[in-house]
Amino acid sequence: MQTTISEKYKQTAQGQEAESILRACVHCGFCTATCPTYQLLGDELDGPRGRIYQIKQVLEGGEVTNTVRQHLDRCLTCRSCETTCPSGVQYGRLVDIGREIVEQQLERPLKDKVMRAALRHILPYPQRTKVLMGAGYLVKNFTPAKLTKKLPPQQGTRKHRWEVKPQTRKVLAFDGCVQSIATPSTNAATARVLEKLGVELVKIEKAGCCGAVDQHLAAPEAAKDFMRRNIDAWWPQIEAGAEAIAVTASGCGVMIKDYGHLLKNDPAYAEKAARVSTLAKDISEILRDLAIPKASAQQIPEGMKKVAFHSPCTLQHGQQLNGVVESILSKAGFTLTPVADAHLCCGSAGTYSILQPELSQQLLSNKLDALQTSEPDIIATANIGCQMHLGSEANKKVIHWIELLDTVL
Repeated sequence: MQTTISEKYKQTAQGQEAESILRACVHCGFCTATCPTYQLLGDELDGPRGRIYQIKQVLEGGEVTNTVRQHLDRCLTCRSCETTCPSGVQYGRLVDIGREIVEQQLERPLKDKVMRAALRHILPYPQRTKVLMGAGYLVKNFTPAKLTKKLPPQQGTRKHRWEVKPQTRKVLAFDGCVQSIATPSTNAATARVLEKLGVELVKIEKAGCCGAVDQHLAAPEAAKDFMRRNIDAWWPQIEAGAEAIAVTASGCGVMIKDYGHLLKNDPAYAEKAARVSTLAKDISEILRDLAIPKASAQQIPEGMKKVAFHSPCTLQHGQQLNGVVESILSKAGFTLTPVADAHLCCGSAGTYSILQPELSQQLLSNKLDALQTSEPDIIATANIGCQMHLGSEANKKVIHWIELLDTVL
């Protein structure tokens, strides 16, 4: 694609990166066929190709309008288009840049600003999230069902504290923000599974949010602060020989694997960030290289034998790990049910389910139809956002897939 980037952006890091991405696009339109929002809305401007053209126009000096912002806001950043693209266009980075530029130039209505600020200043902080969720549980019986459905089942962090025996092989745990409060069972199960396979999961108390909430809400500098804090927290263990950072939320995994790129111009952190990106592994990447015994039908608990697996966009498109979890579960003895249109997003997409509720609910309905058609015993996924979103409407229990493995090892 030919570009004529305006002088305003031509010498900036954002403009140069965006121009490089734009020039890779051959506007073939293959991406449109797999875009969830285009499938729902049928509008070229709500597909990747249309959004690419809008970002290009802004970078070339075109007017930044509410319409442009609306179409960029509606993007899930699911990156299904990247999986489809024959030219390797890095659409996820391009849409982040486009949103940042639009955010700088166009004032949002007060209601939108307050909502986005609330998300940025609550979700990345576990204790704030804990207080908010606790308040939700207290008033659950007095609030509308459509709100209470968004609350995950109470687990209690004390119940799922974990200790493991020291092992020669060590990987670092990534607790994150919302997952550490909403589903502490995930990392507790991970610790037990790894211990049985001879690997110690080391808890890092000072690490926190990966930075994705700020990054995707057009606050890249705030996101970088989270990145630097995590790097500082992990670094002593990395220097001591930890072989990986085990990430059980695929959305966080995509973000951490991008630290090296996002901090490449930071002289104090560039080298460390690149090392962290190399060490970050989805838990499925760690387990696929370990010898997992196959369970007999009698070993698998009732209610867990037939599994519908939802592969999050951040796992199959962002990290390009499609089929890895499914292979592990099959080898362990679980029966996986077929899922139509498995490449499509469930509508969670970080904060998308809150900021774009109508589109999100349509995607959720479609996804649950696909997951539940074959009448599975249980639904499993690999990302906390998807788990909570699917669980809000599913007629089956929704868990992280590592908990299935924990029951048979």
